[in-house]
Amino acid sequence: MSGIENAVQDAAKKLLAENKVDVVIGFAQGSQPLRSTPAFIRKPEEAEKLTWNCTCENNLANYLRKKEQKIGVVVKGCDSRSILALMKENQINRDNLYIIGVPCSGMIDRKQVADLCEGKEIIAAECTDDALVLKGHDFEKTVNIVDVLHRSCAACTHKNPVIYDEMVAEAVTEQKEDFADIEAFEAKSTAERRAYLSQELSKCIRCYACRNACPMCYCEQCFVDCSTPEWVGKSASDIQDNMLFQAVRVFHGAGRCTDCGACERACPMGIDLRILTRKLVKDAKELFDAEAGVKMEDKPALSTFESDDPQPFLVKE
Repeated sequence: MSGIENAVQDAAKKLLAENKVDVVIGFAQGSQPLRSTPAFIRKPEEAEKLTWNCTCENNLANYLRKKEQKIGVVVKGCDSRSILALMKENQINRDNLYIIGVPCSGMIDRKQVADLCEGKEIIAAECTDDALVLKGHDFEKTVNIVDVLHRSCAACTHKNPVIYDEMVAEAVTEQKEDFADIEAFEAKSTAERRAYLSQELSKCIRCYACRNACPMCYCEQCFVDCSTPEWVGKSASDIQDNMLFQAVRVFHGAGRCTDCGACERACPMGIDLRILTRKLVKDAKELFDAEAGVKMEDKPALSTFESDDPQPFLVKE
């Protein structure tokens, strides 16, 4: 992906040299193989630190709320959707933002990569356009990137940024939405769904990484941190409290979630969090024809009311 990487560096260098922005937020090589880290570039000569490859997974919209300085930011499709959604909620000033759009074919899931290497230590890795070359002390393995994508990337329907000031490469082909996983979950009985969620959320250690990684979770005080009243117990051993935390977190994102997968990627316990977030994404789409962060003129689904809105919860069967 050196072509895109060079284009990102050139765009950042020009913006800083012409004093159009105070900082460019993008990605730099991490300290370990298969890791990239958010980078804050403030001088034109530092732009060469910027990288672009299949490990640039962070949603950089997280760094843009309520900022006064002029910012250039490198965005994927999911990042751009979060930015647009935050603009609607007056959390981002569009006038202070220069968006460098990058078409994205997906980011890798390091757990899947580790499983393919059977626990062997990876000491070096190289991303090409469609393959990942992994090297260890006693092995070298080439993996097709499409086979180790994060679930959110494999299901992504907006690989290209929906809003940008500059695109550094040609758009990639989009794919249609597929809710087969959620339909399978919906087909289960109430008891089966509850059992599955109880099993998954019993793993939760209440670290709140999912909340902190989500660009749409920006309350100054989360309800789980309240002590008067105390809505949720502080111990992660109570599955009911874990379920309440996740249920409220997901409902707060109803009609706002852009399905970027940041919550699930951040979870150190590998909990299937997207079974909940995608359920609400599917409901918003089917009930209100609403898709978060796609069009600026579309109002958030739960910020409007129409007399013909579906209201099955008000009907006694």
